Amino acid sequence: MGAPGPPGSIASVTRRAGSAAFATLLVVVAGAAAGSPGKQKVELNAADQAAARAVVLRRSDLRSGWTGGRIKPDLSGGVSCPSYHPKVSDLVVTGAAASEFRATGIAFVNEVEVFRTAAMVSRDWRRSIVPAAVPCLRAKLTKGLGGRAKVVSFRRIPFPRVATHTAAFRGIVAVSALGQTVRVLLDVVLVGRGRAEISLDATAPAAAARVVSAAERRLARALAARARA
Repeated sequence: MGAPGPPGSIASVTRRAGSAAFATLLVVVAGAAAGSPGKQKVELNAADQAAARAVVLRRSDLRSGWTGGRIKPDLSGGVSCPSYHPKVSDLVVTGAAASEFRATGIAFVNEVEVFRTAAMVSRDWRRSIVPAAVPCLRAKLTKGLGGRAKVVSFRRIPFPRVATHTAAFRGIVAVSALGQTVRVLLDVVLVGRGRAEISLDATAPAAAARVVSAAERRLARALAARARA
């Protein structure tokens, strides 16, 4: 995939204004499939670290026009609300890897976690991917953005079943910067296969939704296919 981008000055607005929205999105949903109360245990081992690195998004998945690479995975845990607080204290992460890539007006962040057993992934999914997650995530996103932007919508969206567990969420945020207001798309795709949980987060101009959705489907299939743990 080349580097899709919006025309004219909207690209620069999105790069500047969208970065704040995207940073908040990552904090809010990095643990969407690994909530609370309590913290998941982290007991990394060499074999599962290698398994996670074998899955994580790489530059060759995106073809030309992208910059980025590996980043430190966030293993701090997920979000919770009074009506949404899935248990994670009985889960054990044994491998983790993450990467971030950016092009004009668009960015992808991918995180892969390998759990001790496949049963832990299934248990986490049953607890975390539930209707109560949507209002909680929207509330956290709204709070995180503060006065910098307005959350127009946040909902679960259809997504092809690329693995045993698949879910996707889309937020639309109105961001004002440089005298313009643009709508920024904030997507989260979650995949569980075997002992691996995969998150693929995207930010882009809302006008590029069709291009981004196609890329997400292709990338999610590629990442799921590499999950052999």
